[in-house]
Amino acid sequence: MADSSFDIVSKVDRQEVDNALNQAGKEISQRYDFKGVGASVAWSGQDTIVFEANSAERVLAVLDVFQTKLVKRGVSLKSFDTGENEPQSSGKVYRLAGSLKEGLAGENAKKVTKAIREEGPKGVKTQITGDEVRVTSKSRDDLQAVIALLKGADLDFAVQFVNYR
Repeated sequence: MADSSFDIVSKVDRQEVDNALNQAGKEISQRYDFKGVGASVAWSGQDTIVFEANSAERVLAVLDVFQTKLVKRGVSLKSFDTGENEPQSSGKVYRLAGSLKEGLAGENAKKVTKAIREEGPKGVKTQITGDEVRVTSKSRDDLQAVIALLKGADLDFAVQFVNYR
C-alpha cells in the first residue's frame, strides 16, 4: 500500500483579507466615534495595510476593528503582523503599517519538523520543500495525530493542511 501524505503550508486568502478590509472601512466611515478623526484603513502595496487617524488611540481602535473583521472572515491573526503596535506620528496624522505573513520560512519549517519528530508518532516522515512541509506515513491515523498535534501547538505563525491523500 502507498504512503499517505499531506502538506503543511502558511497561506493567506487575499480575497478574505480584502473583504475584511472593505468591511472595516465601511464600519469606520459609519461609526460615530470615528467621525472627524480622519480614520482610514487601506492597502499600501501588495502585502501592507496602513491604518491612519489623528491620534494614536484612534489608530489602535481602527486596528481592532480590522482584526475583528479578519477573525469573522476566518483569517488567523497570526498571519498579520503590525510589529510592536506603536503608531508613528507623521505631522498631524498617526500611522500604523501591518503586513501579511505567508509561507513557512526556513526557521518556521524547522520548528514544525522538530515538533513532529519529538512529539508525533514514530512512523511519520517530514520533508521541507520550499515554503511547505510534506508529511508522509503509512498510517492515516498517524497523519491525523500530527494534524491534531500541530493544531494544539503554540506556534507563532498560521498553518493550514492541504493535499491530504
